[in-house]
Amino acid sequence: MASLQKTEARQVSLLVWEDDQRSALAMKQILDSEGCRVRIVDDLQMLHMELKTGEYSLLIANIALVGLESATFHVLRELASVSPEEGGRIRVMYVVPEMAESHFVSTLETEKLPYAVRPFHLHDFLEKVSDLLVEVKAIDAPLRMTRYEFGAARKKKKQAARTNAMFASRDSYSYSEEELAEYEKLEAELSKNKRLKSRLDLGNPRG
Repeated sequence: MASLQKTEARQVSLLVWEDDQRSALAMKQILDSEGCRVRIVDDLQMLHMELKTGEYSLLIANIALVGLESATFHVLRELASVSPEEGGRIRVMYVVPEMAESHFVSTLETEKLPYAVRPFHLHDFLEKVSDLLVEVKAIDAPLRMTRYEFGAARKKKKQAARTNAMFASRDSYSYSEEELAEYEKLEAELSKNKRLKSRLDLGNPRG
């Protein structure tokens, strides 16, 4: 299965376990725009069936559906703890509903389990997703370094924000001054490297 996944077109498969249709579609829209293949399930039986396929690199699960004392919670924790060197191919990130932080966050932090509180901030959400995908070697570098070519990505995210309220409440997809500076620096470096590569490829003796 691992070799088959390597030969397919670099499209990472993500599984979303969420019974809130609006939240699920919001995450799917954002992750689809990043080139991922997203499957949504809304009940435990479907979740088990999809996990058995071994196709997914990341499960994003509503912690309210999982619970902290359920057998599923313990299974997912064990599943996500296996290192890639030992054959681990999936990580789990929990979605914490806005009004349930006090009930779940303390335990998740104690267990050192990745989570995101809804409504999300776009940059934080994608950063957590990409770091987990890097961890299981599903992608080579974090999305924030490989996909944020500043101008086009920022425009795309702001356009998506207009129709995606699940992400709109935190800065409405805008970036902080620090994020802007980071991406502008990255854009300048990428642009410089592309120009240099282009000159070298063309063999321009004038440099």
